[in-house]
Amino acid sequence: MLSRVIAFFVALAAVSPIYAQDVFVNGLPKIPSNGTGGDVESAWIDLRQTPVANSKPQAAPDWVESVTIVPAEAQDGVPPKTIFRMRLAHPRSDFQVLFFRLFFDDNPEQKPHLVAWDESGSLVLQSAPLGLGVNLPTSESVVVPMVGVSTIDVEVPGDGKTIRGAYLDWMTSAEVLHPMSAEQRDLIPEPFANMSPLHAPNQDKEMFGTVTATLADETIRIGASVEQGAAFQFGIEAQPLVALLTFEVASPNIDAPPEIYLNGESIGAATLTLPDLADPAYRGQNASLVKPMKFQYTGWLRAQKLVPAANLKVGTNDLLVIGGPGTPASAIRGTQIQLKYLWDKSDYQLQADH
Repeated sequence: MLSRVIAFFVALAAVSPIYAQDVFVNGLPKIPSNGTGGDVESAWIDLRQTPVANSKPQAAPDWVESVTIVPAEAQDGVPPKTIFRMRLAHPRSDFQVLFFRLFFDDNPEQKPHLVAWDESGSLVLQSAPLGLGVNLPTSESVVVPMVGVSTIDVEVPGDGKTIRGAYLDWMTSAEVLHPMSAEQRDLIPEPFANMSPLHAPNQDKEMFGTVTATLADETIRIGASVEQGAAFQFGIEAQPLVALLTFEVASPNIDAPPEIYLNGESIGAATLTLPDLADPAYRGQNASLVKPMKFQYTGWLRAQKLVPAANLKVGTNDLLVIGGPGTPASAIRGTQIQLKYLWDKSDYQLQADH
């Protein structure tokens, strides 16, 4: 069985943010309303800032009335900030909740937040600061009740160049059934994602001969070298049949997932669970025109690695997670391990050797 778990990590120096390549305009060209939400199209708003001469006009659904940028000067010791203002209409009377996903560079001193206003200019609601401050490109989602709301601002300290874009989609409701014995999960699915965010248990759990334990729930920065890896120690009291390591990884290169080492030996790369390729969180990276483009996912992805039982030992085991080759900086969170033992109701077959 699994005994006390100890986790520690080696910090990695921050990296510089990557800046914008497009521009947005007030009074967006309209596109036909024939997409998600029945006959209502979702919206992708590019908020990157570059000279107008290098930009191409972008279109938006007719319920996105305008997008403007408002520089705000410093006042009473508060640093200057930039406001991205989006004026929105309700495409249908029964659409009262908006899914708002913001894409940004997660700098600790430039955390954005959303502010919603009504037609009279009165404050309706304000989100908490978004991001974890890990200096990585990322995205976060906010569900915005839109009763009386006509304008949503994205406010961010500084010149606003850390903000990259926003995905907006209207939400509808449906009754959801779930097994009572199953772990409680988020009931609001992320667009393009094929599974809910990972939740690490607070205490070790045992079910049907399988022990699940959290190695570290917090966010840990990693790099592509051993010195920049996240290291864990955990003890086991009996040899399992097989083990499964699971965590979430931030901003990975999708063709270079994190590498796993156990007791000083490489056991290979983790496997990433990738969302739909239409997800705007994919960002291309190209060193030159003659080399194929590589893609980074600017958000959190589920990663798993099957751990062979032969690599584990009774007593203390040392586990190391490092970034994949060519990954300058990343982060992991919700790290947990499952150990599967023989259960009295295990289903197995004995096969004769030939």
